[in-house]
Amino acid sequence: MASQDSQPFHWHYGELDDKNFQIHGKGLLLIVVLFAVLLFFTLLCLYARWVCRYRRQLSPGPLADGHHHATNIPPLHQRTGLDPAAISSIPVLLHVTSPADDVQCSICLSNFVEGEKVKVLPLCHHTFHPECVDKWLRTHSSCPLCRAALGDSDPDRINAVV
Repeated sequence: MASQDSQPFHWHYGELDDKNFQIHGKGLLLIVVLFAVLLFFTLLCLYARWVCRYRRQLSPGPLADGHHHATNIPPLHQRTGLDPAAISSIPVLLHVTSPADDVQCSICLSNFVEGEKVKVLPLCHHTFHPECVDKWLRTHSSCPLCRAALGDSDPDRINAVV
């Protein structure tokens, strides 16, 4: 009977040798270097996260239709639209279609109908519904399609270009 021949297990804390668990020399250096690298990357990730949040706070939000502004557009607090006199001075015309013509307002994306009122911007000659482009021009001083500057608020000059 093997169980009678074996001696009971006695645990003594003094008998444990913890010299195998001590860290010396190259092992200690390796652990310190790994900890420093881990700390460096953690701080780098936190910095990158902070920069992204800071830039997001400075950049303008989405437009009403859900699309974001182009990156070369100034922030909202620097953006100015045309004055009401300049907006109202852009002439309203009646849309005339040709057989191969399938033109649409690039703001609301609906097709122009024969005889419908449209506004043609003076510098780039892009065509929009008056309601759509007027709303845009109250907050922006450029064409919504090509970003051509319409910043001159002098109605006489705008009419002269048309």
